[in-house]
Order: sequence, then structure tokens, then C-alpha cells
Amino acid sequence: MNLMPASSFSWLSWAGYWLRRNRTVIRNVQLIVLLVYVILILVPVFMPLPDDTSHIWSNFTVFTKFVFWGIWWPFVLLSIVVLGRVWCGVLCPEGTLSEFASQHGLNRSIPRWMRWAGWPFVVFTCTTIYGQMVSVYEYPNAVLLVLGGSTVAAIVIGLLYGRGKRVWCKYLCPVNGVFALLARLSPLYYRVDTKAWIHSYTQSEHSHRVIPVNCAPLLPLRNMKSASACHMCGRCSGHRNAIMLSWRSPAQEVIELGGTAANRWDTVLILYGMLGIAIGAFHWTISPIFVLIKQSLAAWLIDHDIMWPLQTNAPWFIFTHYPDQNDVFSWLDGGLVISYIVTTGLLYGTALLACISIGNLLLGPWNSSRLHHFAQALIPLAGMSVFLGLSSTTVSMLRAEHLPLSWVPDAWFALLALANIVSLYLAVKIIIRYTYRISAAAVRRVGALLCFCVALAVTNSAWWLMFWRWA
Repeated sequence: MNLMPASSFSWLSWAGYWLRRNRTVIRNVQLIVLLVYVILILVPVFMPLPDDTSHIWSNFTVFTKFVFWGIWWPFVLLSIVVLGRVWCGVLCPEGTLSEFASQHGLNRSIPRWMRWAGWPFVVFTCTTIYGQMVSVYEYPNAVLLVLGGSTVAAIVIGLLYGRGKRVWCKYLCPVNGVFALLARLSPLYYRVDTKAWIHSYTQSEHSHRVIPVNCAPLLPLRNMKSASACHMCGRCSGHRNAIMLSWRSPAQEVIELGGTAANRWDTVLILYGMLGIAIGAFHWTISPIFVLIKQSLAAWLIDHDIMWPLQTNAPWFIFTHYPDQNDVFSWLDGGLVISYIVTTGLLYGTALLACISIGNLLLGPWNSSRLHHFAQALIPLAGMSVFLGLSSTTVSMLRAEHLPLSWVPDAWFALLALANIVSLYLAVKIIIRYTYRISAAAVRRVGALLCFCVALAVTNSAWWLMFWRWA
């Protein structure tokens, strides 16, 4: 039995305890979400592709596109910042299927290669680039291939490894790294009272047996301080009278834990993934630079009688190939898409890394931990960047329905400004944390802060180009 004293409960802690006590309700909700997910990715595959007269309200394929890319994914990201990873623990169909498969699987131990810390960046990058190669935002076959393929992989990993665990979610999910970063900004988390935990051992020896918690994402509950990897499922709420759903400052985790919890792969994902590769994926479709390079290369190839890159015989699961829609990638198109996204990622990521590195040096002798901590201040802007990029799909679809959206640029500007302010606040707090005992601290602080402001300007330039210069 694991009950917390009645006096310690608030309405928030009761909410966490409700999640623990109502697993049947949660399983039913998971089944409903899973059913909706299956319908959305399967049914459009068997329907004809929409034409120019199709609308969100009149064509199921267009409707599913709007639900997936216009509502579902942008607001899943937003929910992570507001509620923590409740999506992962309560709603995600892949997590549900992977855990269910694991309950009936082979229960093998997790291999060492899967524990590599770089997987969140690698799978995010590969999924983002491949999604652009097959136009995942546009075509049902591509959605089934990318999202359905990810779901099948989650089931296979569940069947192979762990017993009732979410091994896929912890190590290989394409958005695990992004969610883990954004969850650090959540005002909700499960607080662990270490003294109460230790005291519970003494009580349990003399009174009752403590029922162990099946933590699906494999967290060490006793030492859990971060919301980063917690799926907010509520199973541990009230455990040993020591774990309780609680409020905190949204800045607390980044400022207080970033110095020890941040690592180089977090930094790579922030700078080269969310603020690099993702921006390239959003940019290329409207970039005049992309068009200019493509036209110049095509002309050069024709002049030199090199015609194979201009052929359009790649299958749809390698490069976009829908002749009936007048949407076909040549080998040149596909190669340029990959090159543009990777190059954009490298340019933006390296420019941001240079800003952060110089700021790190200005704060004192080189310190890798401080560098990674400093980079964490960019999480709000990185998260907002991905949200804005996805929201551009929402806006494009709504504009096609001739809805009045003149207010959208102002809303984008306001959201971008908010993210900049929050990132700047985190940077100031982190800088002060490392300079309060250093002589000439004011000069160091100003220098490091200026470097961070340049990093903000670099990121903002990407959205200025996309939303205002090229629009």
C-alpha cells in the first residue's frame, strides 16, 4: 500500500494520484487514440488523391493531412511544454503498442548499441530528411511509410526487448530527444521527496509491503529530479509516500540541473537538429536560393550532356513520384533537397555553436559542461522554431480554404518574440550562475550575453527569411 498523508494533497497531487488509480480509463483512452491514428494513416491510402477542388471538410485525405500536420503535431509539441510528456505516457499510440508488445515479447536485455546517447539526434535528422524526400506532409503513402514504419519498428523493439517497458520510446523514438528537451520547460513534474523515500523503508519493514512501480520508460525513481524522460503517466504517484505531481518554475530545470544533466548530444540536437536540420526542411520549399541552384545545375548538366540526374524514374518511396499530381522529383531534385537541408543544418548549427562557444570562453576557462548548459538556454527558441515551421503548414491549408488570416504574421512575430525573451531570461540566469564569484564579472556577463544575442539573431534570421522576406 502506498498512500500519502491526506494533509499533503493538493488538487494537483490528486490529479497525479487519479492517473495512478484509473489505469483502465487511461487504457481506454489509449485505445481510442490508437483507433483514430490507424484510421488516419490507413484509410487515405486506399482513396484517390485529392484534386484542386478538394477541401478539408469535403475530402477525407485533405482532412487527415490537416489533422496530422496542421493540428496534431504542432499542438503535441505545445502540450509537452505546458504539461510535460503527458502525450507520451497517456496518449501516444506508438508507446501504447510498444509497451503492449513488450508484455508478450522475448524480454531480451537492452543491447549496448541501443543505449548510445546520439540516437535522438540521428533518428530525428534521418526522419526529418527522409520525410522531405517522400513529401510526407502531402501524400498518404508517405505518411503510412514514415509514421507507420515508425510504429512497426516500435512494436518490433517491444517484442524483442524488456518486459512491459517502453524501450523504443526511451532510446529510438524519432521525437524522443525533442520531447525530452521541451519537457525541461514544463511547470509540471513529479517531485521526489528523498527524506520521505528513506523514511518509507523504515516503515515498510514494520508495517506493510511496498508494491513496486512498473516505470515503463525505465527511470530510477528514487533519484528522479528531471521531467525530461518522465512520461507523466502517474503510475508512481504516491509511491513510498514520496512522489507527488507538483508545480515548479518553468525555468527551474534548465537553470538548476542543466550544468550536470546537459550533454554534448543535447547541444547537437538543439543547434544542428532543431535549429539547423529542421529549419532547412521548412525552408527549401520556398527558398529562391534552392531554385537558383537547381536551375544552374540543370543548365550545366544539359550543356555537358549529362542527363541521368534529370530523369524522374525514382520510386515514390525514395523520392516523391506522383505524375498524376504533376509532382515528381528527379534525381537532381532529390539530391538537392538532401544537400540543401544538410547544408542549412551545418551552417546554422555551426554559427550558433560559434556564438555559444565564444560566450563560454568569455565566462572563464573552457568548460564543456558550461557550454552545454549555456546551449540549453536556446531550448525555448528551438521548440518555438519547430512549432512555427509546422504551423506554416496549418496556415497554408487554411489559406487554401480562403479563410481570413491577415493576423497570422503578427501572431508569428509575437510567438517568436516570446521565445526570444524566455531564452534570453534563461541565458541571463545561467551566466549569473557562473560569474557571481568571478572578478570583472560584469564585463564577462555582458560579453557572453552579447554572444547569446547574436545566436538569437542568427535563428531569427531564418524565420525572417521564411515568413517575411520570401513569403
